[in-house]
Amino acid sequence: MERNREGLPSEPSSEARIGDWVLAYGCRLRGYLWAATGSPDDADELIQEVFHRAWKSRHRYREEGKPLAYLLRIADRLVIDRARRRSAMTVPEETWRAVEPGDNGEPPWVRLQRQEATRALEEAMNQLSPVQRRVLLLKYYGDLTFAEIAEVVGCPLNTALSHARRGLERLRQVLATTGERP
Repeated sequence: MERNREGLPSEPSSEARIGDWVLAYGCRLRGYLWAATGSPDDADELIQEVFHRAWKSRHRYREEGKPLAYLLRIADRLVIDRARRRSAMTVPEETWRAVEPGDNGEPPWVRLQRQEATRALEEAMNQLSPVQRRVLLLKYYGDLTFAEIAEVVGCPLNTALSHARRGLERLRQVLATTGERP
């Protein structure tokens, strides 16, 4: 670690900070982006753009102890921008099969149950309002507090909590009608 003139640890350089962020948060950001876009290719493209934008604004960033929230805010805005440009974002079944891991020796019925549960959850998530979906994805993939989610989404804390509660209730209702466990 670098030290300043007084011998105290100095702030990491903005270049080093971005590298640390890639290592620390890259997987979580990609998971959020994949879930939000439904495409691993789009997630890969967007994660590059997230870190590119973080790099471009590295001199304006102020350390407040919330780098993941900062990066998720960038990611969330990119997802919204992309959705505005595309009218419908659906992933063909063939694509999902292509990115699914190969046979790991589990019985076929276990794999089938997992695929059915995944499909049911996807369908249920698609029935949520866009903001409910965003809040739940930020909570699950971003592991953010609701205060951080409210900041990212741009709404009051109680509104973010309400979106999460209503989204979870809706998921329970939809999954209960399909016979899946909520």
